[in-house]
Amino acid sequence: MSHAQTSRVVEELRDRIAHLEGSVSRKALILPFGVPDIDERLPGGGLAYGALHEVAGGGSGTVDGAAAALFAAGIAARSKGKVLWCLTRPDLFAPALSQAGLHPDRVIYCEADREEDVLASMEEGLSFGGLAAVVGELVRLPMTASRRLQLAAEKTGTMGLVVRRWRRQTEASDYGQPTASTTRWRISVLPSEALPVAGVGRARWLAELMRVKAGECAEFELGACDAKGRVHLLPVSADGSDTSAWRRSRAG
Repeated sequence: MSHAQTSRVVEELRDRIAHLEGSVSRKALILPFGVPDIDERLPGGGLAYGALHEVAGGGSGTVDGAAAALFAAGIAARSKGKVLWCLTRPDLFAPALSQAGLHPDRVIYCEADREEDVLASMEEGLSFGGLAAVVGELVRLPMTASRRLQLAAEKTGTMGLVVRRWRRQTEASDYGQPTASTTRWRISVLPSEALPVAGVGRARWLAELMRVKAGECAEFELGACDAKGRVHLLPVSADGSDTSAWRRSRAG
C-alpha cells in the first residue's frame, strides 16, 4: 500500500471515529433543572437523555402520586419536541400537566389495557427516536423490562420517564427492587409556601433523589413546577418548624 493510500485510509478512519464520537455526544445530552443545588448532584449537570428515570410518590395516596406525575411532566415540558405518555388508567388530568408546562398539543396519549402493553408502547416510542421523551405509568418495573427500555433509550437518545403508581400500600415496596434506571426519585407533598396574607401559597415538594448512577443520594425542598416546567428551591421557616411538623405527621 502506497503512502497516499495509507493516508487516505487513516483519514477515513478518523472521519468514522469522529462520526461515532459525535453520535455518542448527541446521545449523552443533558437536561438541567436549572437549579445549581440539584444539577451539581447529577453527573453531567442534569438528567441524561438516552436514559431511563423513575419517579414515584412518597406514599400510596393520590396526592403524592399526582405530585410525582407533575414532577415528570415538568421534566418532559423542558425537553424539546413531542412527548408520548403511556398509561392504563384514564385519570390523567391534562390541564394539570399544562400548568406544569406540558401543553396538550405536545402530548401523544397511548392508553392500554395492561401494563405489559404500556411497556411495549414505551419501548417502541423510545426506539422510534423522533420524540423528546416517553413517559409510562407503571406499578411494577421488572429488571429485564427496565433494561430493554434503557437500551432503547440509549440507541436513540430519547429520555424515558417511568411514573410508578400504586393501587395499594403493599405495592409500594416494589420500588425498592433494583432496576436499570439512571435516576430514581420520590416526591412527597410538603405544606404549601407560607404567604404574608391569608391564602394558599405555591405547592411545595420534598424531592428525594434515591438513586443516581455515579452519584450520591440527596433530597431537596422544591417549589412545584411553574408554567414552564421549572422547579425552584424555596426558603423554609427559620427554625424549620413547618417541615419538622410535616415529618412528624408522616412518621406517625
